[in-house]
Amino acid sequence: MNKFELLGLNDALLQAIKDMGFESPSEVQEKAIPILLQEDTDMVALAQTGTGKTAAFGFPLIQKIDVNSRKTQGLILSPTRELCLQITNELKNYSKYFKGLNTVAIYGGASITDQAAQIKKGAQIIVATPGRMQDMVNRRLVDISAIQYCILDEADEMLNMGFYEDITEILSHTPKEKSTWLFSATMPKEVSTIAKKFMRTPVEITVGTKNMGTSNVSHEYYVVNARDRYAALKRLSDANPDIFSVVFCRTKRDTQKVAEQLIEDGYNAAALHGDLSQNQRDLVMKSFRARQIQMLVATDVAARGIDVDDITHVINYQLPDEIETYTHRSGRTGRAGKSGVSMVIVSKSEARKIKGIERIIGQAFERKDIPDGREICEVQLFHLANEISKTEINHEIDKYLPSIAELFEGLTKEELLKKFFSVEFTRFFNYYNNAQDLNAKGSTEVYEDEGDSTRFFINVGAKDDFDWMSLKDFLKATLDLGRDDVNRVEVKDSFSFFNVDSSKAEEVIKIFQDFKHNGRHINVEITKKSAGKERSGGRKGGGGFKGRDKGERSFDKPSRSGDKGRRRSSDAPTGGRRRSSDAGSGGRQGKKSGGRSSSIESSIKRRRSKK
Repeated sequence: MNKFELLGLNDALLQAIKDMGFESPSEVQEKAIPILLQEDTDMVALAQTGTGKTAAFGFPLIQKIDVNSRKTQGLILSPTRELCLQITNELKNYSKYFKGLNTVAIYGGASITDQAAQIKKGAQIIVATPGRMQDMVNRRLVDISAIQYCILDEADEMLNMGFYEDITEILSHTPKEKSTWLFSATMPKEVSTIAKKFMRTPVEITVGTKNMGTSNVSHEYYVVNARDRYAALKRLSDANPDIFSVVFCRTKRDTQKVAEQLIEDGYNAAALHGDLSQNQRDLVMKSFRARQIQMLVATDVAARGIDVDDITHVINYQLPDEIETYTHRSGRTGRAGKSGVSMVIVSKSEARKIKGIERIIGQAFERKDIPDGREICEVQLFHLANEISKTEINHEIDKYLPSIAELFEGLTKEELLKKFFSVEFTRFFNYYNNAQDLNAKGSTEVYEDEGDSTRFFINVGAKDDFDWMSLKDFLKATLDLGRDDVNRVEVKDSFSFFNVDSSKAEEVIKIFQDFKHNGRHINVEITKKSAGKERSGGRKGGGGFKGRDKGERSFDKPSRSGDKGRRRSSDAPTGGRRRSSDAGSGGRQGKKSGGRSSSIESSIKRRRSKK
């Protein structure tokens, strides 16, 4: 007996389930389907990505739809076009034996007129992204005033993407007596707010614990110096020859840069981010699903909706800004009952974040070392041997064997094997011979240990519309540094602190000499520690010293002498880093002051002309 029969599904659904080869329901399906079939109730279901949530709401929704009515009865909101299309295709497969049931996808990037025409023909179920749905509601191209079921899929992702207002506006056009089903991997406060505002005493089901990661995924982290991050990524790939992975970066710029570097270095890689056209995104995903791409480098937003069951590794090239996002990243692997690995590459200053992630996902990380050259050569050699041993013989080669045998006449079996495998082994050996150890040395747990890092004071803060993220993006763009080269950003009311590598300290001071932002002089100074307090070691003036905020540290009178943090200035980079016009494109610019204003751009141009 098919175990789905025990859930109360009708024969048409059971036949479709049999055709798709499903035998046993997942935990979320087992818990949700009977309740949704038996009752008209609201529900909040928390389950990790990849656990079968689409079927958990799709099966009962299809069974409850009246196929004899052409009115829209069910609305499903999902965060991305990819997920919207994926859900639509799955519902069509589930409902293949329901004659007259029509499911229509509504999403941006396609003709709104064509989509409106499909709905007009009759669509009992609409699957939509919030932005396009809101647009169609406003244009009165769709009527959702009589729907009976509303499903919010990946609710936490939609809210993280800023769709709260769209969702609340859409729901305001739906009847109060409808059933609302909310499915989410995590339960941040925004999701709780939606549940309280639009749901009536919902039934709650949880698979695992709230925000918990799937047990099929093991978690590893590797501590390296920030400058060795890309080299570490390549080694992790080489140490796993069968890797089929998603590599996560924070910004579109970093995503494109890492993908280009991997391609230049001979890896089967591609980038997936918001600057690609829809056609480009479709081509990339088609190649990835066909495994023509082994390493898909993606931003968190672009990767939402990726539904590929065989991903072996998720590599966090950079940790996400929101720890909860890690749950979604790691959920891309270990799907459909298979095991997977989530790897995190962190700098020493970031290693402390691992504990916070462990608390949220309820699983422990294993700290591992980046493999050295000898280990990689060994792995690659045995991988090649294994592949050759499994290769089926193509007898078309038989006619060439006599000539080939002449070339190797007189060689022993051992000599022949050595020559054969040296072709591939030598390539890796030459590359990794005498390769440096990439593992960061020293303590990675002590927050106060700055090592070769210099702490700076800057006279802007929350009053200037900065938070730690927008200030970090501003500094990254202004100093032309990588995101991880600026760390320990701490924003107060009228001033802030940040750290950079001590080798760049003098360069930072130079760049911020006579620097203005929005017409205001920006003062940056090296701080000194004294009796547990941070003191400025810079020059007087520039603001930021008048008055005290709550919790503000006291400062000595500034003095240029004694810049203890200014070490190894002769090692500072001299223009080797390529500048880009979108240096700050990955940050949250616009509302905040994190982007470069025209005054910043003109200041940068002046500095270049001086050089």
